[in-house]
Amino acid sequence: MTPRTGVWLVGARGSVATTTVVGAAALRAGLLPPTGCVSALPAFDGLPLPRFDALVFGGHDVAGTDLPKRADQLARAGVIPGGLPELLREELLAADAEIRPGADAADHRVPGDAVDALAADLVDFRARNRLDRVVVVNVATTEARPRAHRAWESWRELRGQLRRETPPGEEVLPSSSLYACAALLAGCPYVDFTPSVGVRVPALAELAVERRLPYAGNDGKTGETLVKSALAPMFAHRALRVSSWSGTNLLGGGDGAALADPERAASKSGSKARVLRAALGHPVDGGVHIHHVPQLGEWKTAWDHITFDGFLGTRMTMQFTWQGCDSALAAPLVLDLARFTALAHAEGVHGPVAELAFFFKDPLGTEEHALERQFGALVDWAQGLGTVR
Repeated sequence: MTPRTGVWLVGARGSVATTTVVGAAALRAGLLPPTGCVSALPAFDGLPLPRFDALVFGGHDVAGTDLPKRADQLARAGVIPGGLPELLREELLAADAEIRPGADAADHRVPGDAVDALAADLVDFRARNRLDRVVVVNVATTEARPRAHRAWESWRELRGQLRRETPPGEEVLPSSSLYACAALLAGCPYVDFTPSVGVRVPALAELAVERRLPYAGNDGKTGETLVKSALAPMFAHRALRVSSWSGTNLLGGGDGAALADPERAASKSGSKARVLRAALGHPVDGGVHIHHVPQLGEWKTAWDHITFDGFLGTRMTMQFTWQGCDSALAAPLVLDLARFTALAHAEGVHGPVAELAFFFKDPLGTEEHALERQFGALVDWAQGLGTVR
């Protein structure tokens, strides 16, 4: 019997999640090729990755719009080919039937109750569908950066606090960390495609190691930052000193609306900036500026202006424009991360999976940000796992 892997999406009715489910169903039906799927490259042929047709989807969300309707909206926006949602309606309905109400950190006086409910959903999903494992991927809206947050160095201490009543207006953990905690307690690997806190709490990292579970993140690298991680090493290797790198991002859709909040935007901008510092070896002027433009809908545009010094101090510039659909860029990476993380879990890997840095702006477990080196590390790691058996 072919092993079956669950993919549990936090934010399961959002644009990225819907595009992921539609994409997997289209691949399963042979309607479209796996364009954009790194795990489908020849370098990974023959590895025991879960097959696209053996992925089963479910998730948590607070939204009420069902997946077929959300897919229709994305088709009208040009994200999904017209007619595809209707062809895949049964698959979308099946995935939507596996979506459970999400949790907000502010909704529970005893945060452990929320964690228990979320974990129970995961255990039930795995048992009913007879799945070998379930990978949880957070594709929910970016959270605001916590203003003041306790470190929670040990799982024992955090576990005790989760069982105590929390005063109104306070929270023990942000919502993303409640989901991460629930995933680990349910025995599920966890991937954070957002810059939210998630598993980046020492107590949860300890819990992941204790339960021998892999985790990865943070903040999927889909557009402007992908270009930065390819271009920045070029300047460093040619001894051309970059003095400024300014980026302006115009976003529509739900992501743009969320990042119109300066506190949420700060989390995103911080992860974007780390790439340049690490790849160039020195800080630069400029920064990233994010603007919400509702008329763009599901699309985004990034303009970057770079100044650098050449031989004899000659000042030069480079500019580029990136235009794309974030959901269509992110969805194949979500499938990749689910497949690679499932392989890691099957092979006994636990703790932060640094070799998945290729997919993230702010990767856990490594300071390597150069795209080509990240890809080489991913290939070597995956091929090594595939030959362990």
